[in-house]
Amino acid sequence: MKELERDLGLPSVLAISIGAMIGSGIFILPALALDIAGPSVIFAYALAGLLVVPAALSKSEMATAMPEAGGTYIYIERGMGPLLGTIAGVGTWFSLSFKGALALVGGVPYLLILFDLPAEPVALGLAAVLILINIVGAKQTGRLQVVIVVVMLAALGWFAAGSAPLVESANYADFFGDGIGGLLAATGLVFVSYAGVTKVASVAEEVEDPGRNIPLGILGSLGFTTILYVAIVFVLVGVTDPGTIAGSDTPVAIAAEATLGRLGEIVIIIAAMLALISTANAGILSSSRYPLAMSRDKLAPPSLADVSDRFGTPVNAITLTGAVLLVLIAFVPILDIAKLASAFQILVFALINLALIAFREGSAEYEPEFTSPLYPWMQVFGSVTGLLLLTQMGSVALIGAAVIIVGSVLWYLFYVRSRVDREGAATDAVRRRVGRDVLTETEAAVDTTSREVLVALTKNLDESRERALVAMAADMVRADDGRVVVARFEEVPDQAPLTEDVTTQSPADRSYETRIEGLSAEFDVDIEADEIVSHDTKHAMVNFARERGVDSIVAEHEPLRLRSRLFGDPIDWVVRHAPCDVLLVDNLGYDRPQRIALSGDGDPYPPLAVNVAGAFAAANDGEVSLWYPADWQGTETYRETIAEYQTELSELLSVPVRTKSVGSDQQTDADVVVRRGTDQRLRGALFDSGPALPSPGCTTVTVYPHESQRPSLGRRLLERLTF
Repeated sequence: MKELERDLGLPSVLAISIGAMIGSGIFILPALALDIAGPSVIFAYALAGLLVVPAALSKSEMATAMPEAGGTYIYIERGMGPLLGTIAGVGTWFSLSFKGALALVGGVPYLLILFDLPAEPVALGLAAVLILINIVGAKQTGRLQVVIVVVMLAALGWFAAGSAPLVESANYADFFGDGIGGLLAATGLVFVSYAGVTKVASVAEEVEDPGRNIPLGILGSLGFTTILYVAIVFVLVGVTDPGTIAGSDTPVAIAAEATLGRLGEIVIIIAAMLALISTANAGILSSSRYPLAMSRDKLAPPSLADVSDRFGTPVNAITLTGAVLLVLIAFVPILDIAKLASAFQILVFALINLALIAFREGSAEYEPEFTSPLYPWMQVFGSVTGLLLLTQMGSVALIGAAVIIVGSVLWYLFYVRSRVDREGAATDAVRRRVGRDVLTETEAAVDTTSREVLVALTKNLDESRERALVAMAADMVRADDGRVVVARFEEVPDQAPLTEDVTTQSPADRSYETRIEGLSAEFDVDIEADEIVSHDTKHAMVNFARERGVDSIVAEHEPLRLRSRLFGDPIDWVVRHAPCDVLLVDNLGYDRPQRIALSGDGDPYPPLAVNVAGAFAAANDGEVSLWYPADWQGTETYRETIAEYQTELSELLSVPVRTKSVGSDQQTDADVVVRRGTDQRLRGALFDSGPALPSPGCTTVTVYPHESQRPSLGRRLLERLTF
């Protein structure tokens, strides 16, 4: 694959960043924001600049570690994974395209002050010229930016210096008259004014000495532009009567004419056109690199990664970006463009801060030349305030952001997922944290043994199956000299009263009690037999367990009958309401098992399942085998993390432990399989497809921990997403 030429020095970097910011942010948005917040629009610009600092620091750090074309997309994709990388790439691409369109659409009214021209054709013509300039090459783009920025800053400086003596203090009266709501709404609207501060990272692959020039370019341009914005808006508000420029298409030109006359107006018009053209130019330059970077990572069609032999630029990516820009200019209203651009930028900046945390906390190789100060508080501040500000943007911006997010997710599901097997640094960081939490819980569970276990017999069983359930319970309590209570539950119809007649023992009942009590000596465990008659077995079972204060219920797992399918599985009710753990057994026998398998589908084994498997193996001098699906296509990082988790889990058990990959059609050699029960909160959800294991051909124990011991829904979702 061809590489982009590194030919952008610090002057070009500063020019691209400053030129990308000083455009619509100063020549168009002040009038719209003034209409929302009044004089406090001055503070809104300062506040927006402050809220950009965390993202600027984060992006400066990541850009020195990964100076590649694509900028924001690269950092979020590498840090948060391909899904969020797709959202960030598409969102930032659209955001920059919106900002470029805003600059051109907003610049035309300034031009119309001097010339009687049709607005839309002029904007479309300027866009076409800038697209051609970007196709020619980045060096020419950088040189053009330097010239434009120098002329533009000189004109703005003359306007500020010449107008400052005419500032009227009365114009700042009732500074916060529109309240905190108006201030935050204005801050959200003008947030896009600072989007260009990190655009230079999008062309990091073309920057000379990126370790030095990128941080200097980003942080230097942000500080300079924030001061300039506040100064210009301060003068703008101070030299015009309240309400004169609110909502105007050309606010700076109006102010310049009032203070500097016709000459000042003409100079500002020229500066505005240059600034807005430079903003659009930088927008095309930066946004076109996002399809390029996404294509390189197989998140977009490969043709977008082609670099022209003649010009050394990504012609297809620039052409696609230009087409989007032209459509926006032709069909989208200017205020909606501004709101959508700001909303996307706020969301992306929040993700940038989270991506830095992912890199710092993950295990991926990450060696930046510049490091952000006040980590991680700076990044947390940036993410939280960004999302709070996003709520102030109104329905148009939020709906637009939602459409882009949903569209990106669909693109990921139907195009990207089958082509990409990478994962972000955040995934591994969260996975390791979840693994550590599960190991801590497992260690506590392994050190806890059951003192009393209820074996619930809900139907007539043959003696071998009955004996198997009691043997299991005996193995669970033996280490702590506990007790097994074997209760046979008999259900009578609601029409039959519970009288002494139904409690009379039959010869079969007495034989059952004698048989159970005889197992006590055989298993060397205190075993008690009991019989309960009720109208509702499931309620009787739960009530009995609560009265006795048992630690676990062991029962056979009954196949669902038609009535159960229509009105609900009774055993589901028992699992939800039992005051203790529940173990449901697919009973094919239990005779001193030696090979106990812990079945999993790639995520951590439940602490209760580990405890039960360990108890079975310890009681029978056996071993525990950690099963995982053989066809799970994880990344190398995933496999390393799983191996570390399995090693630490093995050290917690006092019996031999081995790991084994098992295919869905593979014959197994286990005597007993222990597995997690289906999480009712995730049943039928995308994240819960059930355990991946073959038909074991042996007794299977499905464990359901008591509600107090179950992981939270958020934790289970994290397990599904990261393991």
